[in-house]
Amino acid sequence: MRTLLHDPAFALEKAGPIDLSEFPTDIAGEEDKKELKALVEKDKERIIALQELLYATDSHALLLVFQAMDASGKDSCIRHVLGGLDPQGCQVWSFKAPSAEERDHDFLWRHAKALPERGRIGIHNRSHYEEVVVTRVHPEFILGQRIPGITSVEKVDRAFWEDRYAAIRNFEEHLTREGTVIMKFFLHVGRAAQKERFMERIRDPEKRWKFNVGDVRERAHWKAYQQAYSEAIGATAAPHAPWYIIPADEQWESRAVVARLVRERLEAMDLRPLKPSPEQDAAAVEAERTLNAEPKDA
Repeated sequence: MRTLLHDPAFALEKAGPIDLSEFPTDIAGEEDKKELKALVEKDKERIIALQELLYATDSHALLLVFQAMDASGKDSCIRHVLGGLDPQGCQVWSFKAPSAEERDHDFLWRHAKALPERGRIGIHNRSHYEEVVVTRVHPEFILGQRIPGITSVEKVDRAFWEDRYAAIRNFEEHLTREGTVIMKFFLHVGRAAQKERFMERIRDPEKRWKFNVGDVRERAHWKAYQQAYSEAIGATAAPHAPWYIIPADEQWESRAVVARLVRERLEAMDLRPLKPSPEQDAAAVEAERTLNAEPKDA
């Protein structure tokens, strides 16, 4: 029998209709919390070592996209799985509502600005997918972007969203051709689990700072968000930019799954230490000679 960690996530590598209601938010596994923490730490150590090789080879970048409903555990997942990465080789972006400057550009502009350079890992906590999820649930937000021809909510029609999906597919395909490896995670939390986490934040004074009453208001649009995510994921899954639907009702399980997937993807990149050139070898020999010739009391 497969446990959660052996069959934990649904990798979608081909575009096509999906229904998130058909995907579980929790899969019972045999591992306990202590074991899950140990697995995360083990994979985390390996990820840190592989990051150093990624930085040294300077040939590819790794972009990790995290999307989810509120209180799904995105922040804590990123912190526990990727918190030990060298800041020189890692960039984390948490995207909020677009600024006035960002609304004056196309919807991909601010995300393109935040892409990782070759040799680095970029983590996008929310991403360009907000522009086909939040705006899909609240199409009135599109009007604030002042897009030519979009003068009313009625103009934000099916063709509009299909154009945005196409733009995202082209954007991600371009990034892949240029050396960016893309992994997209949807932390799939159930409505009951979300409510439990909201209640925990409300009742615990030390966690109340996390609570945002707006998150509760958005719960009224739960079905609309599930539909928007279903369409966005189904329209943009691809072999070069797969989606991983991660059961997220149990946070240590989702963290262990994400850690394993990132570790496996980095290992599949076959990163190896660079071999020094003859000139570098000669320079190293000369440097060693120079250092050995220094007076001992210098």
